[in-house]
Amino acid sequence: MAYIPRLKQEYKERVIKALQEEFGYKNVMQVPKLEKIVLSRGVGAAVADKKLIDHAVDELTAITGQRAISTISKKDVAAFKLRKGMPIGAKVTLRGERMYEFLDRFITSALPRVRDFQGIKATGFDGRGNYNLGITEQIIFPEMNIDKINRINGMDITFVTTADTDKEAKSLLTELGLPFKKN
Repeated sequence: MAYIPRLKQEYKERVIKALQEEFGYKNVMQVPKLEKIVLSRGVGAAVADKKLIDHAVDELTAITGQRAISTISKKDVAAFKLRKGMPIGAKVTLRGERMYEFLDRFITSALPRVRDFQGIKATGFDGRGNYNLGITEQIIFPEMNIDKINRINGMDITFVTTADTDKEAKSLLTELGLPFKKN
């Protein structure tokens, strides 16, 4: 039998039924699901030092287990000494089993390592069922070796769902285990 990630199994067995009861979906295909998780990091100081991009790509690759890519600028910005085509960030898009594995590690091991953690804010929804979250330190991930980090940086994590509304997306992410703050 093939390996199935724990959260994917839980989604199929428990989350679908819970969301069908909560929102009254008649068909299983109407139930929202997690499409992808995108981790991105802007490295503005890379205009002066090109090695920072390589460090950002290596760190995102270590965190996710999938090769990250560097992002390039789309236009010139004279105030920042930025030229079109220069690398200014890194990103990685996770889908399928790697996405569920990353989400499981993020919920169970990374979030509890955040200082004074009270839950994540529920204000990061975009109105179309997607959730954005900012992490201030990459050292919360157990994959990061603190001795090899040249500087502490944050990153943005975007959870893209098939939900139509923010309420449905929040219920989906809550059922999957994301600990939102109680208002």
